[in-house]
Amino acid sequence: MNKDQLLQRFLRYVQIDTTARPETDDYPSSPGQLELGRLVVEELQAMGVKDARQNEHGIILATIPATIDGAKDTIAWCSHLDTSPETSGADIKPQIIESYAGGDITLPGDPSKVILVADNPELEKLKGRTLITTDGTTLLGADDKAGIAVILEAAKWLMEHPEIKHGPVRICLTCDEEIARGVIKLDLKEIGAVVCYTLDGHASGEIDVETFSADQAVVTVRGVNIHPSIAKDRMTNAIRVAADFIARLPRKTQSPETTDRREGFMHPYEIEGGVGEMKMKILLRDFDASKLDGQADQLRQIASATMQDFPVAKIEVVIERQYRNMAEGLQNEPRAAAYAEEALKRLGRTAKRTIVRGGTDGSRLTEMGLPTPNLSCGDHTPHSALEWACLDEMLESVEWLVALAEVWGENK
Repeated sequence: MNKDQLLQRFLRYVQIDTTARPETDDYPSSPGQLELGRLVVEELQAMGVKDARQNEHGIILATIPATIDGAKDTIAWCSHLDTSPETSGADIKPQIIESYAGGDITLPGDPSKVILVADNPELEKLKGRTLITTDGTTLLGADDKAGIAVILEAAKWLMEHPEIKHGPVRICLTCDEEIARGVIKLDLKEIGAVVCYTLDGHASGEIDVETFSADQAVVTVRGVNIHPSIAKDRMTNAIRVAADFIARLPRKTQSPETTDRREGFMHPYEIEGGVGEMKMKILLRDFDASKLDGQADQLRQIASATMQDFPVAKIEVVIERQYRNMAEGLQNEPRAAAYAEEALKRLGRTAKRTIVRGGTDGSRLTEMGLPTPNLSCGDHTPHSALEWACLDEMLESVEWLVALAEVWGENK
């Protein structure tokens, strides 16, 4: 397989700004996603994938034809076109580090940004490999353009090597995954697969088989605004009320900063407004979906306590369902993870089943009835200016997908 070709493909993709925009209801939320999608369709068609298309919603669908007769099952590979709005995805200047010698990596665009080995211990095992970083002023976009590049390279390899025996493979690239809208415009009939694999994981050889279950709380605080010169005993400042509400949230527990592994959290991540009205968004996360109701009750209790201290204020807590832990759905189709393990075993490597403190399109797809574990594709420290990727790990993921197609093709 062509390592340099994979690198150049990835570098083409990250040059297109596909930052998701949560402030709009459009799907996709940004024009760059359509631009990248058009490029991907052109590349798929150029390699002979005749049915590659971008549908009316910007979702990319394509089929790698079977090379065996009577294939029993169709599988799918999925990644997303957008990047996180948490860090700029415009004007990305990738840095290529060949034969990484080890040690911390200072980023040239902002020397205050340093990829520390202490924070990225996996770097110790990657000496001699090719790393790709940002310049420190943007994210890299490997989440999830590494996944797209991996899928396209695997597709190209299969199209160029018809002697490899496999069944039909569907490709599905979604939009706006980073703002929890990735599959809202997707009909499972359009995919037509028995299982799907998202390529949206870090490192190499990992199979994410559990994710958080997730809700979002939208908390609206309404106060009374009046000119401050005549505000005595008349104003109720919604900013102060909101600050009091936030201060009552757990600090030493139930926050991303204080939890790991299977511990859930409540994460206030956005706040806006003024004296008359404030709106806050709070992520609710736990591996046990039933505990999300308890978190919602906590917020309502905090709202009640806050209103006792600010009796004129009104606080409304609205819970929005997002996605659920994929574990239960994957139990209904054990081949999804087992065949991924077998494919890696044939490459002389050992897969590791992992849990992820987040969600992917796979969470939603599994909940919709399409079992979808998540596979590694070489990304590290996503959503930040310290994001980096390992080209060798990406290439390993290409090899994994090809072997995975073969394993499923044998199930006749």
